[in-house]
Amino acid sequence: MAVDNEVATSDGAELSTRRERVGWYFYDWANSAFPTTVLTVFLGPYLGAIARNAADGQGRVHPFGIPVAAGSLYLYVLGVSVFLTAVVLPVVGAIADRSSRKKQLLALFAYIGAAATAGFVFLTGDRYELGVVLLLVGNLAFSASVAVYNSFLPQLAGPDRRDAVSSTGWAIGYLGGGLLLALNLVAIAFKGALGMSEGDIARYSLLSAGVWWAAFTSLPLARLRNRPATAGQARGSALLDGFRQLGHTIRELRAYPLTLLFLGAYLLYNDGIQTVIATAGVFARDELGLSQDVLVATILLVQFVAFGGALSFGWLAQRFGTVKTLIASLVGWTVVVGLAYLLPVGKATPFVALGVGIGIVQGGSQALSRSLFSQLIPPGKEAECFGLYEISDKGSSALGPILAGLAFQLSGTYRMSIIWMVVFFVIGIVALLAVPMRRAIVAAGNTPPQRV
Repeated sequence: MAVDNEVATSDGAELSTRRERVGWYFYDWANSAFPTTVLTVFLGPYLGAIARNAADGQGRVHPFGIPVAAGSLYLYVLGVSVFLTAVVLPVVGAIADRSSRKKQLLALFAYIGAAATAGFVFLTGDRYELGVVLLLVGNLAFSASVAVYNSFLPQLAGPDRRDAVSSTGWAIGYLGGGLLLALNLVAIAFKGALGMSEGDIARYSLLSAGVWWAAFTSLPLARLRNRPATAGQARGSALLDGFRQLGHTIRELRAYPLTLLFLGAYLLYNDGIQTVIATAGVFARDELGLSQDVLVATILLVQFVAFGGALSFGWLAQRFGTVKTLIASLVGWTVVVGLAYLLPVGKATPFVALGVGIGIVQGGSQALSRSLFSQLIPPGKEAECFGLYEISDKGSSALGPILAGLAFQLSGTYRMSIIWMVVFFVIGIVALLAVPMRRAIVAAGNTPPQRV
């Protein structure tokens, strides 16, 4: 592929070429199969069906001896997996910052996650425990890989180019996730001719996501290059040094209260975003009574609308500033999610229309959050801080799914979870408005872009 002008990183010491940036973009293409095909569309309804096969007379299953409504199992497990990431990912980031083999770390986590995802093909009958284990492993490995992947961003683009590079990565990811979902939709359309049930389609679609993720990870691994450790080479064991560095960085971050305030705001509003993404499938199938083909077609439409949304919001950020554009997208999220409470049962058109609204704001809010956070990281702490950031990113959220599962278990309806999502958005916006962004960037030791 042709090489364009080299781009200086934030400290001017490293350069990236167009070839390397395209390689970086394609990890978004590769991993988007997981949040789209697995978390958003197929796994929630399918794991719920498997759990109902194993449920007792009260509609409950008992993972690890804990009584759980079958319809809440997926949401609870997703939430628990994110609490695990809160412990593991900052350590992963600390190791990445102390290692000059960041590509190898990316490969390790990507292939573990892809293998766990492919393993869903064996999820049959009443084997819900297998689904629980694979979801925990897959989501943890996915989040770890994206934390390492995100930490490349400050090394690929300087402050004024970072919004555009981040937005392009998100846009490419939506195309990749959308293309695989389109292939899944073809399989659904011809399931009768193929002699396959909806359960078979779900299992093999989950398998396809694992294969897709593993196959396309080869491109970023071929094009990204390892750089010297940003926080200095590890002394002895990278794992032990990672734990030591994590403790040191957490103490250091207390000197950057504005960075922590932004991170808190992000974890709140993005918990709302990721809960919407993770619960879309179960909400459409179990609450609205929509068919699998309607759900897949809607999510497919969202992917391609989000592709344009990511690029458009990147363009708007260059002209009006990142913070204003991000807040506008979050206000849009709040309105759209609030309207979801009113969706009628069995009507596909309102659900599709709401999906279009989500697609418009989804890409921009996530891409701009990532690029903005990269400006607030003290130099040398990129992977570690992105480990904290990744606690709530791309299909992963902690409190949202657990509260949604609890709301269903207590009320028997998923609509009550919408109230929690709106609360997350509102509090997150208020917290974001409280961050003096230009001052926060300078305080972190970075140079602010012309428009913040």
